[in-house]
Amino acid sequence: MLLTEDPQMQPVQTPFGVVTFLQIVGVCTEELHAAQQWNGQGILELLRTVPVAGGPWLITDMRRGETIFEIDPHLQERVDKGIETDGSNLSGVSAKCAWDDLSRPPEDDEDSRSICIGTQPRRLSGKDTEQIRETLRRGLEINSKPVLPPINSQRQNGLTHDRAPSRKDSLESDSSTAIIPHELIRTRQLESVHLKFNQESGALIPLCLRGRLLHGRHFTYKSITGDMAITFVSTGVEGAFATEEHPYAAHGPWLQILLTEEFVEKMLEDLEDVTSPEEFKLPKEYSWPEKKLKVSILPDMVFDSPLH
Repeated sequence: MLLTEDPQMQPVQTPFGVVTFLQIVGVCTEELHAAQQWNGQGILELLRTVPVAGGPWLITDMRRGETIFEIDPHLQERVDKGIETDGSNLSGVSAKCAWDDLSRPPEDDEDSRSICIGTQPRRLSGKDTEQIRETLRRGLEINSKPVLPPINSQRQNGLTHDRAPSRKDSLESDSSTAIIPHELIRTRQLESVHLKFNQESGALIPLCLRGRLLHGRHFTYKSITGDMAITFVSTGVEGAFATEEHPYAAHGPWLQILLTEEFVEKMLEDLEDVTSPEEFKLPKEYSWPEKKLKVSILPDMVFDSPLH
């Protein structure tokens, strides 16, 4: 489904503030993917031009069996052009994902993903969580300099889409409460990393690369099974702790990966099959030894285990 402001019911001023009515718009899988790769508003405008797909009032016909791209093939060209021109406004997702530091043995007591005091494992600090939340809320203004907010920012909760400050993202949880002082957490540069995604999350990597990084933006995967987060940043993003000199950097369990445009193009070429599930057999591994980066696409059950 997509959400939009109701085209008929206008906002109402009440003693408690302005009430805006939202409308749920049913879409096909291909239309949802197009909205992720481009933006939801663009797809809604296309749906308005197709009577059986919603028309001007965006009325969902649950019996519709054809996508708007099957009804009017020219609409796919408009989406492709929009993606190329605007990129995607999806700046992050909650996902089944994890990462490992391959720079040191896994039994190393100072694993980059955790700092322990007594018997308590290090979790995402409140300031880390706030920065990731702000990353997801703000995304990037298309015509402005892309900036990751500082770790000590104190802003409102927000969204996983650019220009949408009203809905909370999934980072609002009790597990994100800091249990050790923020100043004890050091940012570390890593030599080699291993990224792990389930198939659904892995299928979004081309979107992350083509729709976000090639347009000078960033994209965040926030784990739904733990406190880990992975943020991909382009060379044009300011405020990141990953740099061209040290492209892999971790602040506790939050990993940032900086990718150059040349490497993004190479990854897109190598990851071409991740969006074709019918041809995909798990587990699947991709490796770029010269960049010391490895990506694995794994079954869901791997992430359901606490020992992934």
